[in-house]
Amino acid sequence: MTFYGIIFYLLAGLLLISTALAVSRRRLVHAIVYLIISFFTTALLFYLLGAPFLAALEVIIYAGAIMVMFLFIIVTLQLEKKEPERESSLRVWLPAVVLAGISLALTAVLMWAGSDHGHLLKPAMASPREFGGYLFREFWLPVEIASFLLFVALAGALYLGRERTNGQKTTDSKPEAS
Repeated sequence: MTFYGIIFYLLAGLLLISTALAVSRRRLVHAIVYLIISFFTTALLFYLLGAPFLAALEVIIYAGAIMVMFLFIIVTLQLEKKEPERESSLRVWLPAVVLAGISLALTAVLMWAGSDHGHLLKPAMASPREFGGYLFREFWLPVEIASFLLFVALAGALYLGRERTNGQKTTDSKPEAS
């Protein structure tokens, strides 16, 4: 097995563990932290497989923008109630710190080793202008549908999270009968 094969399997295992932890967490903020680690690991896999542009998009769009939107929705809806911490904070965050540390170490190894990992396929070269033109010429409708769905989700979260003037939540749409 080659050096890059070992790194690939380490990243794949890290991706599976962090995604499983994201799905299994009860607290939403903890799940989002594990999901961010999962997105960074996916970006490293893209980089390892010779797609640095997709790796950058993964970090910018998913680990950045989408996770900020998720956090904004959680804070706006106040889905998490204030509960006293039953577990020590070190015990709760230790898996996240370990997974993030492994991910950062593998990032350093990939950056140090360089991009010279034996490409078997001839890479397709296009300038960002050509790529953007192709994307919006051929796939403009799916891009617009995705942006509209994200907007509707954000507007719905704001509507559900806002308070009425008399202090009731909007989920109680019927006024009390006197």
